This record gives sequence, structure tokens and C-alpha cells, in this order.
Amino acid sequence: MPAVDLKTYLAATMRLFRVPEDPDLSRAQFDAFSKQIPLLYFILISNTIAVAYTYVNVAPDWLTMIVPSVLTLIAGLRTFWWLRQRGLVRSDADILRNLRATNWMTLPIGAGFTIWSFALYPYGDPFAKSQVAFYMAVTVIGCIFSLMHLRSAALIVTLIVDVPYVLFFWATGEPTLKAIAVNNLLVSGAMVTVLFIYYRDFADLVASRKSLLTQQAATQALSDENFRLANLDSLTELPNRRRFFAELSSAFTEAERRHVRVAVGIIDLDGFKPINDNYGHSVGDRVLIEAGRRVREVCEGFGPQRVEFARLGGDEFGLVVCGDPEDADLMRLGQRIGEQVKLPYQLDTAHTGLSCSIGFALYPRSATTSEALYECADYALYHAKRHLRGRTVIFSSELEAEIRSRGVIENLLRTSDFGAEMELVFQPIVDAMSEHTAGFETLARWHSPRLGWVSPADFIPAAERIGLIRPLTQVLLTRALATAKTWPDHIRLSFNLSAHDVCAAEGILPLIAIIEKSGLPPHRIDFEITETAVTFDFVRAQQSIATLKAMGCGISLDDFGTGYSSLSHVHRLPLDKIKVDRSFVADINENPVSHKIIKSLAGLCDDMEIACVVEGVETRAQLDTLRRLGCDFIQGYYFAKPMPGSAIDEYLAKERERLDGDAVRAAKVVA
Repeated sequence: MPAVDLKTYLAATMRLFRVPEDPDLSRAQFDAFSKQIPLLYFILISNTIAVAYTYVNVAPDWLTMIVPSVLTLIAGLRTFWWLRQRGLVRSDADILRNLRATNWMTLPIGAGFTIWSFALYPYGDPFAKSQVAFYMAVTVIGCIFSLMHLRSAALIVTLIVDVPYVLFFWATGEPTLKAIAVNNLLVSGAMVTVLFIYYRDFADLVASRKSLLTQQAATQALSDENFRLANLDSLTELPNRRRFFAELSSAFTEAERRHVRVAVGIIDLDGFKPINDNYGHSVGDRVLIEAGRRVREVCEGFGPQRVEFARLGGDEFGLVVCGDPEDADLMRLGQRIGEQVKLPYQLDTAHTGLSCSIGFALYPRSATTSEALYECADYALYHAKRHLRGRTVIFSSELEAEIRSRGVIENLLRTSDFGAEMELVFQPIVDAMSEHTAGFETLARWHSPRLGWVSPADFIPAAERIGLIRPLTQVLLTRALATAKTWPDHIRLSFNLSAHDVCAAEGILPLIAIIEKSGLPPHRIDFEITETAVTFDFVRAQQSIATLKAMGCGISLDDFGTGYSSLSHVHRLPLDKIKVDRSFVADINENPVSHKIIKSLAGLCDDMEIACVVEGVETRAQLDTLRRLGCDFIQGYYFAKPMPGSAIDEYLAKERERLDGDAVRAAKVVA
């Protein structure tokens, strides 16, 4: 055999007598071996006592009493030590060290019992000698069986005991003992063969279990990752809507159990949609990510309450405030969030600004279920966006009354006869310089048989919510056009369209059909569209406006100055008029800021050749100021309150008398 092959063979042989260093296999061996050890030492102790008892009267005391006692004590101590290992948690290194120690202790312990057996043999009669042979044969087989999980130790016992055993009893020359020696050699060989097969299968089983555990770990990791992704917003990496409602349900259940408060908050970014429209979705996404990061930092640093934060979708975020919060805590949290969201967003060349409206609802005051609590928070947000934009609103008994009222209005609208219950009134739009009426704005009033007069501020949003605004618009437009047809040809009709009217999937074809059927020339019609309607779906709104403009209708941008991307819409839409919101007029003579705003807007309209219409004029002083600023048209109580269509002829007649009288007086003054 070549030297290299001999080295390889010797190395392979030596590996059989070593403890494997595979941590998983070593741990499995240790666990299985620790259960077999008591059986191993029970066999040794019981068989040793039996043999020693047989030789008590024939052999010296040191062989029958002292040596067996020492060997039995060693076996007992080892048994006790192994029994203690069952309850201990050991490291891989510790397990490997103990297995190696056991492996090497097998050598002296096996040699000790073998030498003691051979020392007793000469003192016995044939029966006692046969018992020694039987003792050694049975004991070694039992030990090999007990050590089968630690192959190296089993092989050491086989060599230490069986080889001297066979040689010793073969050398006696006694045929029976020689036969026993040969038989034991064959049985031991068979046991070793079984040992190798069992050990191989045991190692394969451990490896398979390790592979299975690895696969299970990978599967669990994949499952955990899928769960994380299913509950994570891919853009902002915040918890998503699904995770939010799971957290809300859990927090609500805990609050019910502990009888403490829990709050739900909904955040809406004011002015986000125009950022998407003006700068593109990539910038909008970055603004969302940054806004989410800022709010998350506020939530993480807000104590002692725990705040769960998630993105619900679009520019809307959700909060679950645990830890028995009070109203003051929620207002403080809302203020901090608002302050962070308002900070500038510097993105490349785009410098954007946002604010946010927040609605909170508190359990148990506002609702008794998590779903109802969320709905209350949503209504508080709705109220904030309509009346306190950029502020925080906590759901209250007053808002609860509003909800009930809103529900009543919505239910009555569904059964309302628009033709019979809806009435139209008209407010003059007056030329600022000549004070001649140039047109009338159409305003709807609802007289409900049950509720009486209902404000358009209440029933128009309700009609939008329940999907009745378009049929309502069609009924009102038909009646308004019929009324306007009786007016002098120079008087225009101004009519408001909602976001649903100009952004509907089927377009404005029904409105066009109504205009054509009315017989009123389109050039006498102005359609007023709010910035909110435009930003609702700018592309579709732009298409609808272009169609109306092509017919000859005028287009006015209503409530100008209260939206978020007014200037961008001005240059992208074919506008004829801009209506400045009344909020700038009330203090125009007292507030320099309002004065400057209207002056700037009037200058803008002049530069772009767009008429400037100012709403909410109530005093002569306001009118004079607006004239000086160059505003074109005036609308407000100073000239007239909204009036029914039947009163327009009388109003126009009185206006002619007034203006004629003014002209006569002016002529006299000149003369």
C-alpha cells in the first residue's frame, strides 16, 4: 500500500475514535447519550455486584470488596453526573468538551473492569469461571448497545474489552471457553456492524432534521417577510392601512379590558395634490416620504402615550394613541405634527410647503366600537378641512349632532323632489365703474317639507357624498337657463359646477344637451368652477372646461385665493374671470395684507386680460377701494341680496331709474 494511502487509511481509522465536531450532530449525540447512560451503568453495577458476590468466599477481599466498590462508586458518580445534565442548557463547545471527556474516560473504566475480571478468574471453580466469561460477554454487548449514539466510545469499549477477552479465553485451551470467545467475537462484530449502520442512519437523521429546520427557518423567514410586506407601505415604509386597522382593533380591545381611553387620529396633507400636479409624482412621492418621516419622529418622541402611525393611502395617515390620552394630549400631539409638516420641503429646485388637518376621536366618549371610532375621527377631519383647515379637531357632541343632521339631510335628499323643493335665487354681478348689472349668479335653496329651509352649505356637500349632485345640477341648470332666457340680452347667467360635474367619467355631455335645448346663447353663460373642483382631477376638468369654452361659454375660477396652486391653474386654463374670495374683502380697509393681496390679484388679472370679480362687498368704502385697485366686477349685499327670479325685472327697472337719476344729477353738476 502506498505511503499516502496508508496515511489516508490511518487518518480515516483515527476519525472513528473521535467525537465529530458537527455542532448539531454533537448536540443530538449528547441528548440521546444522556438518556442511555443510566442503562449503561446499571448493567455495569448490577453485573459487577453479581460476580463479586459469587467470588466472596473464594477470592481475596480486595478483589471481591474493595475493587468492586471502587468501580461501582465511579459508575454511580458518573450516573449522577449525567442525570444532572438533562436539565442544563449547554453551549455547543461545552457539549463537545463533555463528549470528548466521556470518550477518553471509556478507556480507563473499560480497562479497569476487564483487568478486575481477569484477576478474579483463577480463583473460581468451572462454574464461577464461566460466570466471568458470561459477565464479560453480556456486559460488553450491553455497553456497546448503550454507547451506540457515541460511536467512538463504543469502538473503544469493543477494543479494550473484546480483544483481551477473546485472546484470554482462547489461551485457556478449554474448548467451551474457546467457543464462547469465538461466539462473543462474532456477536461483537455483528454489534459493531449494527453500530455503524445505526450511527450512519442517526447522523443522516440529524442532517435531515437540520436541513428540515433550515428549510422551516427559511420558510418562516419568508413568511415573516411576506407578512411584513403585506403590512408595510412600499413607498414610505410605514405600516399600511391593513396594519393600522389591526393595531386599532388590538388597542381598542385592550382599552375596553382596562377601562382606559384610546384615540384614533386621521391626518390629511393640505395642498399635496397640487404638488403632484405641478412638480410630478416623483416629487410628490418624496414629499410623502419626508412628511411621513417627520410625523413618525413626532410620534416616537411623544410620551407618555404610545402612538402607532401608519399611511392609510394617498396623502392620508392614521394614528392610534394608546396610554389613556386626554384632549390636551391629543391637541398637543396635533400641534407638534402640524408644526413639523409645515416646515419647508426643499427638493432639488422645487421648494414646496404643506400644512395638515387632523381629526381625532376618543374612546369611550365618541364611540363604542373601533369602526365607529374611526368614522368619528374621519368626520372630525372633514370638519377641520371645511372650517379649520390646517388645524386639529377632536370629535365632540356638537360634531355628533352634525353627523345626525347630515344623515337626516342625506336621507331626505334621496327622496326629495328636486323640481318641487329646490328654489333658485339670483345675486347681481355689477360693473365696478358703471354700476350696471352685468349678470346674475344662480344660487340654490332647498325647502324641505320636513326640515324647512336648508342651507346650500349643508345640502350641496350631502348631494356630493351620496352621488346626487349631478342630477341636482341638471335640474337647477335647466331652470336657471329658462329664467335667464327672459332677461335682457346683455345680462349673463353665472352658474356653479361641482367637482363631480366637471370630472365625471361620462363628461359634461348632459350639461351640453341642456344648454342646447334651452335656446339661451352659450355666450351669455358663465360657469363657475372652484379650485377644489379643478384639483379633484385636473386633466378631466381641463378637458371639460375646454369643451364648454369651445361652445362659447365663459369660465370663472371661483373662490380664488383659498386654494393651493391658484397661479398654476390660472395659466393652464382658458379662464375669462377670476372671483376673489370674500374673506379678503371684509377687512380690506383695515388689514394691509388683504389690501395688498387684492391689489396683486387685480394686477394679475389685468396683465392676463382676465376680468376680476370680487365677492362679499357690503359697504361703499369697500367698493371705492376696489375701484381704485382696478377690480372689474362687484358682487355683494351692497348692491342686492340674492332674489327670486320673479324680482329681477323690478330690480333692473329700479337700477335703470337710479342710474338715470345719477346721470341727470351728474349733468346738472357739470352744467
